[in-house]
Amino acid sequence: MAARAGLPLGATTYYFPTLDDLIAAGLRLSAADLQSDFEVWAERLREAADIPAAVAELIVEYLTDRQRAQMECELYVTAGRDPALRPLAMAWLTGMRDLLEPHVGTAAAHDVVTFFDGVTLRALITGQEVDPQTLTSTIRRLTAP
Repeated sequence: MAARAGLPLGATTYYFPTLDDLIAAGLRLSAADLQSDFEVWAERLREAADIPAAVAELIVEYLTDRQRAQMECELYVTAGRDPALRPLAMAWLTGMRDLLEPHVGTAAAHDVVTFFDGVTLRALITGQEVDPQTLTSTIRRLTAP
């Protein structure tokens, strides 16, 4: 791990004695970044005239930093195997749900978060760009009363 990061082994093991410690630190950093994102996204959704289009735009923007999205997905998968890390990973699920609920309701928020996760995984696996119009129409269907 240290070699991949271009650091001496002692530098990483001093701060992160185990791989789990390193992963937990990554999840904490990711959760802090997500919290900042959620604050910006909440403001954008409050001002949005078209919630499905605004959410689609957020997804497209999130996926512009593929390296960050890839890292976050890898950390969440690790948290799925390690119960001690799950509370950190839950920040994404609960934060996004809480962000969407006031605009689309509880059930639709759950559906959109699940869709967002699937779109993210598909984009990372295929390397393809996502189509904002397709995202918008799908989110519109998921949030229709």
